[in-house]
Amino acid sequence: MGKTTLLERLVPEVASYGLAVSLIKHSHKNVDIDRPGKDSYRLREAGCKEVLLMGNDRWALMHELRGAPEPSLDDLLDRMQNTDLILIEGFKGGSFPKLEVWRASENKPTLWPDWPGIVAIATDTPPDSPEKAAVTPSLAYLDLTDIPSIARFVLANASQRL
Repeated sequence: MGKTTLLERLVPEVASYGLAVSLIKHSHKNVDIDRPGKDSYRLREAGCKEVLLMGNDRWALMHELRGAPEPSLDDLLDRMQNTDLILIEGFKGGSFPKLEVWRASENKPTLWPDWPGIVAIATDTPPDSPEKAAVTPSLAYLDLTDIPSIARFVLANASQRL
């Protein structure tokens, strides 16, 4: 649908406001940022619960679940540091405000109203009918190509964590 493309464009726009932007992405697939044969991979395979890999330009903390349940979004948010805004991709059931990316060309229905928290749809096509817009006055429709407007909407609707 273009979620990553939108995020690639949205992050620098929000950062242009002088904000530090971070992201948490949930995947339904198994992910591994490490590679077999590397020292960090071998040590994780040997049983380390966490391995922090430090390089010249970045560091990454890998935490092995080893059958434990996935941490909650709140637990992951607690790990984030030195950031003004955390964008979240995935976590379908969370109660935070969500922006759905929808393209008519994909021939799929919108996720709204079945997913909780969807407050807007960013789309490359207008709402499918005036009736739908009238029934959903609280649902905003955003032009997928108007990144500054999307950034303003995201900032205006971001949840605050105290």
